[in-house]
Amino acid sequence: MAVEKIRLYLDLIRWNRPVGWLLPLWPSLAALWIASAQTNQTLPSLHLLVVFTLGTFLMRSAGCCVNDAADKDFDAHVKRTANRAVASGKLSQKEAVAAGSVLALLAFLLVLTTNVTTIAWSFAALAIAIAYPFAKRFIAMPQALLGVAFSFGIPMAFAAVQGRVPPLAWCLLLGNLFWVLAYDTEYAMVDRDDDLKIGMKTSAITLGRFDVAAIMAFYVIYLLVWNHLITGRPYQIRLASPMLWYAALVIACGQVLWHFLLIRSRSREGCFKSFRVNHWLGFTLFAGVALAL
Repeated sequence: MAVEKIRLYLDLIRWNRPVGWLLPLWPSLAALWIASAQTNQTLPSLHLLVVFTLGTFLMRSAGCCVNDAADKDFDAHVKRTANRAVASGKLSQKEAVAAGSVLALLAFLLVLTTNVTTIAWSFAALAIAIAYPFAKRFIAMPQALLGVAFSFGIPMAFAAVQGRVPPLAWCLLLGNLFWVLAYDTEYAMVDRDDDLKIGMKTSAITLGRFDVAAIMAFYVIYLLVWNHLITGRPYQIRLASPMLWYAALVIACGQVLWHFLLIRSRSREGCFKSFRVNHWLGFTLFAGVALAL
């Protein structure tokens, strides 16, 4: 019985689906590298790498717990989510919330090892993470709020390294938000038929027949913003090997084209695969940043 309970909790936090925490991890690590380079550090400290990697995993896991507790009645009517532990009744909403609270507390204990600025911003990050599951009931494009939640590691990384959050951090967050809009709209396209029946609001429903065009525009804006911030004049980021950044950008553009080929027919399988492989796009830009600085 105990083993079965553990398995249910592992399913609750999507233990076997790492894409969910890799997506917010890569921009957070890229921000750590950029923030460290601006303070003339060659690499971020091992301490901060552990804090942000483990913290990202813990907060994403906590978010899954809150999301499943909030969406229990909705998930039961969606084919892809009907067998989730809470939706199926194998775990109660209270158990899910309790698990999420413990995970969030562990993440906060990690944040306490940083500085006052990072600790202060962690409360905003927590509030946004809690608000997202409920936004799907009221906001036409709740993916925008998820974009902020999944990008908030960027200002927190700058806070941890520099003790402040400069304009560059917020601009990187804005650019990253468009990437989240792209991949989470692909994710929403998988469930669009079910979401229409139960009255859930998503960007896939709001965008309608312009969904594919909008997703491609989101990808392009994401790449343009990050390229401008990293290579443009405003913030004077000094790249030791700019060609490595441009090589990563070319690879990223190729991946965006691949995503278009996957989603253009709007099939559930193609859209879900496009979402699942998106972490490679984030890794590509992170690698470009880390190697070029």
